[in-house]
Amino acid sequence: MTLMTKILSATTALALTAGAAWADGPAIIYDLGGKFDKSFNESAFGGAQRWAEETGEEFAEFEITSDAQREQAIRRFAEAGNNPIVMAGFSWATPLSEAAGDYPDTKFVLIDMVVDAPNVRSVVFNEHEGSYLVGMMAAEASETDIVSFVGGMDIPLIRKFACGYAQGVMAANPDATVIANMTGTTPSAWNDPVKGSELTLSQISQGSDVVFAAAGGTGIGVLQTAADEGILSIGVDANQNYLHPGQVLTSMLKRVDNAVYESFVAGEGVEVGFNVMGVSNDGVGYALDEHNADLVSAEMQAMVDEAAAAMASGELMVHDYMSDETCPALEF
Repeated sequence: MTLMTKILSATTALALTAGAAWADGPAIIYDLGGKFDKSFNESAFGGAQRWAEETGEEFAEFEITSDAQREQAIRRFAEAGNNPIVMAGFSWATPLSEAAGDYPDTKFVLIDMVVDAPNVRSVVFNEHEGSYLVGMMAAEASETDIVSFVGGMDIPLIRKFACGYAQGVMAANPDATVIANMTGTTPSAWNDPVKGSELTLSQISQGSDVVFAAAGGTGIGVLQTAADEGILSIGVDANQNYLHPGQVLTSMLKRVDNAVYESFVAGEGVEVGFNVMGVSNDGVGYALDEHNADLVSAEMQAMVDEAAAAMASGELMVHDYMSDETCPALEF
């Protein structure tokens, strides 16, 4: 069946304050950066699209262009009867906490942050576990024993990525050096590929030959510059191996698509409460496909798969920066 997706155009978006309404069914609201950011938002869109293709049903969606639209969008979808309403990104926590109580019969799904409310499902990820795995791969692939990390906005969540990555690097090569830089301290840090490129060039000048980007749209500049300069990169959230075949070592998969898909499948019956997605339930991992197969040796794959199995069994515990905001393997 033809995929039918209700898309709010820019013109329709202007009607947010004029009582615009959208038909019922599930809805997804993306974070800043747009649904085709080739990273977090696009992964979320992929899960919604998968559901629509399998069911032939419709979903509503909206791409915000400013923080001021957040609470308005939540309320308009709820008032129109959309259920469940999925929000992609931690920045939705505050507006959702303000609005959720006014719509007790609507189920909300928040990805990447927690809102404690009886009608909210909060989905968080063990990003440190997936980052550890790709850190091991970076250490094994590096010829200089210097690898690097480019984060987006300097917040605890992104430090969680960086810390897990550094732990994985050190586990595979205790003599390695990890360089870490953040793009900025405001939301614009998620969509600044030029700054991402500049940071990557600086890291290369310090000897880095593998760079991991956890920076949303900014990461596109990181991956492009790494390819241009002949070093390896590591993508994030969605599988970004295809962007530069043979130059992207792997991608740290954060299965936002699964979180959205499962929420849409459950529909109004989606289970509320706190939900954690990690290595043990395929919530995070690494990407291996035809685009990076020549870069990942059988030994490298066996090493990371063994580590993943140890995490799933509880034998290997990766330090979580969010637990106490410390990082034994990296200084910020």
